[in-house]
Parts: sequence; structure tokens; C-alpha cells
Amino acid sequence: MKIICPCGEKNFNVDASLIPNEGRLLQCGFCNREWFYQIEKKNIESPTLEDNIVIEKDEPNIIDDTNDISIKENQKKIDQQDRKITNRSKTKIKKTEKNIGSKFFSYLIVLIISFIALIILLDTFKTPLYSVFPYLETILFSLFETLQDIKLFIIDLS
Repeated sequence: MKIICPCGEKNFNVDASLIPNEGRLLQCGFCNREWFYQIEKKNIESPTLEDNIVIEKDEPNIIDDTNDISIKENQKKIDQQDRKITNRSKTKIKKTEKNIGSKFFSYLIVLIISFIALIILLDTFKTPLYSVFPYLETILFSLFETLQDIKLFIIDLS
């Protein structure tokens, strides 16, 4: 079965057994819009010419508004669902904006903790490392002095 997204941008081929008779909520993979889809029941029997004549003779001026009312009610339900979906998508956007800031902050904390752990490891194993890397002593000394200068700078700011 071919289903067209309400945005009109994408068509999807869906197995008819996945859509129950009462319908189901679908989401477009292209625009992330959600909508309620129900299989339209088609009239299998086509009216014959005689049936049309009989209907016209029996009820010439009667207009059936029940179908129009049910269409309007269904349209109202669809509009309400669209409003709910757009409200959900707006809250999702707000949550993702908050998540971006919190992710950056958590990555920054992990980076700082990792850097401190590296310094502690280098300080702990500096004697064996000096024998393997002879110039490491001057590099580590410069690193520790730089860290001391940063510490004094922060203290002076407060």
C-alpha cells in the first residue's frame, strides 16, 4: 500500500497488514511529522443504472448530512492530534537545546578530570619515566611551573 505524508514530500510503501482497521499513528521519516492514518474503505459494489433510478425516484430531494458531520468530526480529531504533535515537537526542540549545553558542560568536566589524572600519574611515576625518557624531566618541570602560575593567577583574580 502506498502512503503519502501530509507534507506531500515523501511517499512510503507500507505492508497493509501493519495498519489495523481502526487505523494507527504514523511518523514520516523525512519531516518527522506524525499523523493518524486509517485505511479508507472502498465501496466494492458499484451501483447499477437501475439502482440509481430507483434511488432518484424514491428520494429526489433528501440530502444526507450525516457523512458531512462525520467528516467534520474526523477533521477536528485530526487537527487536535496535529496540535498535540506540534506541541510535543516544540518541547523536544527545547529539551535538545538544553541537552546541548549540559553535554558540553559534562564533556568539559570529563576533560578536566582526565587532565588532572594524567598529571597525578606523571608525578607518581616520574622517576621511572626519567630513565626511559631523559628529556621528560625538563618538560614535566615546565608543566608543573605553568600549573603553579595558573593557580597563582586564579588566586589573584579573587
